Amino acid sequence: MPYARPTLTQLRQQALQDVQNGGIPGVVSLLRFSVLYVLSMVLCGLAWLHYGYIDWVSLQSVPWTAQDEFLAGWAALKNVFLKAATAASGSVSFAATGTSTIPAGTPITLTGGYVATTTADSVTTNGMTVANATMAAAGAAGNVPAGTIATLSSPVPGIQTSGTVTASWTGGADIEDQTSFRGRTIAAYQAGGTNGKPMDYVGWATDVAGITRAWCAPNGAGAGTVVLYIMLDKAQAAHGGFPQGTNGASTADPRYATATGDQLTVADAVSVDQSVTDLVIVCAPIAQPTPFVIADLGTANTEANQEAITDALQDMFTRLSSPKGTWQPPGAPYANGTIHPNMWEEAIAALGLPTFSVASPSAPVVGATNGCMPTLGTITFAS
Repeated sequence: MPYARPTLTQLRQQALQDVQNGGIPGVVSLLRFSVLYVLSMVLCGLAWLHYGYIDWVSLQSVPWTAQDEFLAGWAALKNVFLKAATAASGSVSFAATGTSTIPAGTPITLTGGYVATTTADSVTTNGMTVANATMAAAGAAGNVPAGTIATLSSPVPGIQTSGTVTASWTGGADIEDQTSFRGRTIAAYQAGGTNGKPMDYVGWATDVAGITRAWCAPNGAGAGTVVLYIMLDKAQAAHGGFPQGTNGASTADPRYATATGDQLTVADAVSVDQSVTDLVIVCAPIAQPTPFVIADLGTANTEANQEAITDALQDMFTRLSSPKGTWQPPGAPYANGTIHPNMWEEAIAALGLPTFSVASPSAPVVGATNGCMPTLGTITFAS
C-alpha cells in the first residue's frame, strides 16, 4: 500500500507529545509562546519540507511520474526527445508586372498579425509571382488557410503589395506538452527495440512535431508497402486535425508519387528509420462523419449542455476512432475504427444529465472502406 505522508498538523501533534510525554524530564505542558513550543514548531516545519522533497524525488525516479528535465533524461535513454515548436511554411502569390520578382528575405505580413519571410526569390509567370515563405515565429497558429491575405511589408517594384496564400501552410506546431511526451516515453520503454514492426512506424510518425495520432497498415497498398495514416489534432485544428497536403512517399523513394505538405514532412522523417525495402506511403485518413440525434433532454436542452455533449462526443471519437484496415496493438478491443453504442452512451452519461437518449445512430459505426475513419458529424438536439 502507498506510504501515508504525515500532514503538518500530525507532525506538530507528534512533536508536542514527544516533549510532554518524557522527551524532557519535568515538562508536562507547553505554553504557546514558550521556547520549547516554538522550537518544536520550527522542527516540524523542517521535517514537513523534508517529507515533501522526498515525495518529489520519488516522482522523478520513474518515467511515468517524472517531469521536465527529469522526464527528458528518462526519455533520452530510449532516444525519445521533446518535440520542439516548429514554424509553418508555404507559398504566397502576388500580381506582378513583367518579370518582376520578390527577393529572398522579404518580410510578409499575413492576416492576424503573423509575419513571414520569403526563403527564395519568387518565380513569375503569366502576371503572377509565387514565393515560398516561412513564419518568423514557431507555433501551430502559423498554419494559415488558403486564401489568407498576405501583404508585402515594404514595396517591391513591379509587385502588387497585396496577395494571397495559395495553399494551406503546414509544418507549424507548438512545443510538445508533458502529457504527450510522457506517453511517447512510456511507449518506448514498452516497445523495446525497433525492428520495423507496426508499432515502430507509429512511433516514428508521432515523433514528428505536430503529429498527435498515427496508425500503420502493413501491406496497405500491396505487398511490401506500409501505409501510415496521421492526424495533427492541435496543429491543424482548423481543419479538424486532418493533415494538409497530398498523400505519397518521401522524396528519397522514386517508386511512388512524392507526398506534399504534412504528409511529406512525416514521410521524410520516417525514411531515416524505416526498413530499407519498405515502400512507406503517408496518408490522411478519410473522414466519415457520423450524424447524431440526441433526444429526451427535456429542460436540460440548453446551449451549455449542447456544447458539453458535443465536446464529449468529439473527445470519444478522438480517443477511440481509427482508420479501417490499420494495425491494432495486441489486446485492443476494437479494430477498424469501430465505435459502439455503449461508447457514446458512456461519454454522454458522464455529464450527469437528468435524461437523454441517442435516437441515432443505433448500431456500431465502422469505417466503410480501408482508410475511412469515423468522425463526429452534425448533431441534432431535441427536448
